Amino acid sequence: MEARSANRNMLRIGVTGGIGAGKSTVCRVFEILGIPVFYADEESKQLLSDPIVKLEVIKLLGVNVYTDGNADRKKIAHIVFNNKEILKSFNAIMHPTVSRRFNSWLDKQHDVPYVIKEAALIFETGLEKDLNKIIIVAAPMDLRIRRIQSRDGITEEQALLRMQNQWPQEEKIKLSDFLIDNNDEQPIIPQILSLHEELTELAQVL
Repeated sequence: MEARSANRNMLRIGVTGGIGAGKSTVCRVFEILGIPVFYADEESKQLLSDPIVKLEVIKLLGVNVYTDGNADRKKIAHIVFNNKEILKSFNAIMHPTVSRRFNSWLDKQHDVPYVIKEAALIFETGLEKDLNKIIIVAAPMDLRIRRIQSRDGITEEQALLRMQNQWPQEEKIKLSDFLIDNNDEQPIIPQILSLHEELTELAQVL
């Protein structure tokens, strides 16, 4: 049987959600099911070491955001999440390169029904135009705050500030095609398995 070539026509699924919602946890389950996942947010972190990106970031934020050549992500976060204009400029540096890397990654995928792009700012940056369906991972705000504090070692005030730089969860839910409720009460595995079955069937009719 001839291998199915992955290309720009492959079913592309976006997984998004506010900070602390549990996007990465959901995506790891999809990976166990054999679905390739491109982690756009992790790719952005790695890009901070790219020489060209590094120069642009220093030009925008100053040389002090790098220590011994390594990006100080806490300093960067403190600056960009406290100034919406700087955040917009920072995203303008990062997102085009991440998109190019996604397309390169996409061309290497084979014999899978669909692929996933995980990104926090799908709607905020217009990425939904390049995706076929969007899954939002949602969770109550108080639970998200606790997760962020535990993960990043920041205060509740800092967590809220980061959340304010993203669209409200309710608005993203309205714009998404599917919802995974990650509230620590409703198990996510059955939700993911059901979605996986539906998306696999959808891919067959493309």
